[in-house]
Order: sequence, then C-alpha cells, then structure tokens
Amino acid sequence: MKNANAISILHVIFLSMTVIGLKNHVTILPPLLDISKRDGWLSVVLAAMLIFGWLFLLVYIQKNTQQQPIQDWLHDKLGKIGSTIVIYSIVIALMVIAAFTMVETLQWVNTTFLPRTPVIILLAIYTALCIVLVTTSIQTIVIVNVFVLLGVVIFGFFVAFTNLQVKNYELLRPFLEHGFRPVMAGMIYPASGFIELFMLLFIQHQMKGPMRWYQLAIMLLILMGLTLGPLIGAITEFGPTEAAKQRYPAYEEWGLVTIGHYIEHLDFFSIYQWLTGTFIRVGFLLYIIATLLNITEKPKDIWRLLAAPFFILCLPLIMLNENLFLKIKGQYILTSTFIFFFILSIFFILLALVPKKQKREVMNKHESKN
Repeated sequence: MKNANAISILHVIFLSMTVIGLKNHVTILPPLLDISKRDGWLSVVLAAMLIFGWLFLLVYIQKNTQQQPIQDWLHDKLGKIGSTIVIYSIVIALMVIAAFTMVETLQWVNTTFLPRTPVIILLAIYTALCIVLVTTSIQTIVIVNVFVLLGVVIFGFFVAFTNLQVKNYELLRPFLEHGFRPVMAGMIYPASGFIELFMLLFIQHQMKGPMRWYQLAIMLLILMGLTLGPLIGAITEFGPTEAAKQRYPAYEEWGLVTIGHYIEHLDFFSIYQWLTGTFIRVGFLLYIIATLLNITEKPKDIWRLLAAPFFILCLPLIMLNENLFLKIKGQYILTSTFIFFFILSIFFILLALVPKKQKREVMNKHESKN
C-alpha cells in the first residue's frame, strides 16, 4: 500500500534508536547488572546474535503482508472477531509497556530534581503532551524525533568521552567470573528491547518501501551499541557491585562528568536525554495503538480512547513503592515483553502460511461443487 506521505527507512532507523534505544540504554540496565554482573556485556552480544536470526522471520512476515496495514491483513486472515481479539491483545500490551515507561521516567524525575512536585501533576502534563504528538501524524513524529535525537546523540558521546578519565577497563575482568549461567539468564533483558523491532510492522504501510534484512541488522547493531555503551560505562566507572546497586546507572554516570577543575554538575543534560526519549517512545507506542484502532485521523477519538485509559493505567503504578516497581519491571514486564513479541511473531508466521480467508472460501465452494 503506497502512501504519498510515507517515511523513509532512514527515519525508521532514527525512530528505532530513540524508541527502543531508551529502553536498552536505561530501563534494562539495573536488572541486567543485578543478574549478570560484570559479564552483562556478553549477555547483550549473545542476545543480539540470537535476535539476528529472528530478523528473517520479520522480513518474511512483511513480505507476506505485502506492506498493507496489519489490521487489514489480520482481518483477511482471521475475520472480524478473530482479528479484533488479536488487535486488542496487542493494544493492551502496548498500553502497559507505555505506562511502565512513563511511570519509570516520572519516578526518576520526582527522585532527582522535582521531589516536591506531585507526581500526578507531572503525569497529567506529560500524558497531554504525548497525546498531542499522537494526534499529528507519523511524519511529524519522525521529524520531531530527528531534531531531539541529534541532541541525545551529542550528549551521549559527550558523557562517554568525558568520563574516559575515570574508567577502569580492568573491572571488566575476570570474564565469566560466576560461570555462564548468569550470562544466559541476563540475555532476556537486552532481548526484550531488541525484539521490539517487531513494532515496526505496525507502521509498515507508512514506509516508502519494505524493510530489508540488512537494514534491520543495522538497527540491531545500533541498539546493541546503545546498550553496551552505558552498561560498560557503569561497570568501568563504578565497578560491577556498586553499579548493580544503582537505581539509574546511566544517570549516575553523568555525576562523574567534569571538565578541568571548575566545570562539573553537568547531569542536567541527562534530563533532556531522558525526557525527550520518553516523549518519543510513549508517543510512538500510543500512535501504534491509534493506528491499530484506525483512529489516527480522529483527534477527538484519540483523546477519548487513549488519554483517559492511559492516565488511569499509570495511576496505580505511580502509587507503587519504587523497589516494588523495579522488581515488577525487572522480573515480569521485561520478560513478558520478550515472550509476548516472540509468540506474536510465531503466530504471524503461522498466519502467513495460511491462505487468505477469501481464497479459502473460493476453494471450499469449488470443492463443494465437485
């Protein structure tokens, strides 16, 4: 399905860097460091290698769908009732993922630089901003993303190179200190981010052309780098034991940034990185939901069907104790995300092997006549 306002594959790559990069750059680090310790980097590399093979399933699904909207393809394959069940299952999963991203960010904001501001006010403001982004278009989202991503990348390289003076790469050794089991157990966390490349199928009809396997591989390679950067940085700057205790390892690395003897406390740059990343990630997830529900060009329906449910879903999560929230996120949400998208990809592969509903009906009529 061709679209005059379709986005290029370069925009898709940039979008994946922000949407998935935020998760792999920030969210997965605490549980990964807790499980794999100093060998967490090996978990990331092995997870990327396994996901690389899965990318070809993604390419096959896209080829079979002929780049049409996924909801239309599901309707052809499963009919109205079946497709509705699958679509609403995806909608609920994406809503939960977006809610955990929002709440984690607001907890960080409340803990670090706005401790006296009621979190519910922050939630209302940020939800409204994300919904405004959803009411625009995919073109607007990718254009805004390009502008904010430029600053995010610049600041990322800045903190990485500035902190070279305090990094001790000897802390990465000894390799496999606790055996291979922690490495295997930790693979689920980076994989839960990498597998979110599946979400690109939901906007495939708005791309100028199909995604090639090497383009997906480039995205995977970039995401692996975005994961390894702060992970290795945390280990070499704080040591594996201290890094595993930190609530926000990527943010703590900014606290070490100094230029000479008089320039320090530059961690306010991380505020820009995290808030803009969350803005694009949550906005994009909600936009996918709007796409699946066919309400992308209906602003009133977006506010009615997305804003209120999302806000209400975030409320109980905000009330949770931070340690409990971290435990739920690490032990259940990240793992469930990987399982959900993996099972969904297998389900789509099986659907791709089944003839279209219309074709089956023609075949059945032909057989009945004979």
